[in-house]
Amino acid sequence: MRLARAFPFSSGHVQTLFPPLFRPMADACYERERLETSDGDFVDLDWSRGEGSRSLVFIMHGLEGHSRRKYVLGMVKAARERGLDAVAMNFRGCSGEPNRKVSMYHSGWTRDLHEALLMIEALGRYNCVHLVGFSLGGNVILKYLGEDPSIIPEFVRSAVAISVPCDLEDSARALARPQCAFYTRYLLDQLRKKIIEKGRLFPGALDLKGVETLRTFRQFDDRFTAPLHGFRDALDYWRRSSSRQYLTGIDRRTCIINATNDPFLGPRCYPAEEARANDRLTLLTPPTGGHVGFVGSGWGGMYWSEWMAMRFLLEPGASQVQK
Repeated sequence: MRLARAFPFSSGHVQTLFPPLFRPMADACYERERLETSDGDFVDLDWSRGEGSRSLVFIMHGLEGHSRRKYVLGMVKAARERGLDAVAMNFRGCSGEPNRKVSMYHSGWTRDLHEALLMIEALGRYNCVHLVGFSLGGNVILKYLGEDPSIIPEFVRSAVAISVPCDLEDSARALARPQCAFYTRYLLDQLRKKIIEKGRLFPGALDLKGVETLRTFRQFDDRFTAPLHGFRDALDYWRRSSSRQYLTGIDRRTCIINATNDPFLGPRCYPAEEARANDRLTLLTPPTGGHVGFVGSGWGGMYWSEWMAMRFLLEPGASQVQK
């Protein structure tokens, strides 16, 4: 499969905006399962299963996404067409129902991923699990794989992380540029709505004065994300949660796919040195693709990122970008 690069798909902004606006919605018959977490909260898992598969693709969405985003459904469809089961985990508060605590999820929160994998391991159904994460979900997966490999269940064999802000501070700088104002405004609007709802559910727990005036991720993370999750401020949150510092510790076959024209990423989000230092880590930097875009040409509507992810996960040694 080829990555669409002819005008207008040579533009990172077109690659980013085309799929959510124009891509047809893939079909997915999900079965929902609720995982009660060890701290008294929950996450919802949406399963797409066939008959007798012993391999599973575990998918994590991006910031303020959910299991029915088109990019998640596209990856579910790609997995099922290859005979694999798929499960998409909704981060806390992203499944259509508020979570039980005033805190939610963040870019470095790996505990729910670990507990979900332990639950799946206990089922005894799968002997092979592949992880796929998009954007924030990709950062969570990479951090999880590298921060303490000794705790990862043995059946986790490989991972693909797509459009990953693996240096959160650098990504925040990129999103603060004028040309990214649309994306920042959209995402902050989603976060503001959620934090206002949190204030309604937990009276007195949050100071919402002036929340509508927040215009950057640094302002929002300083005000809410950091203090709600035990960080000193936004910089402390970004630096401790960024996956880049953990990449050399990864010991499972892992591929990062970050387009060079991704408007969400700064130069430090392309960890070439870490990939050279770790023979288990492959970094692909195609010239276009935008943020969670990667529109392809051919193969019945499949996107290039889905084709490449399945190829990497199922064909060891397949790590070259197709021109």
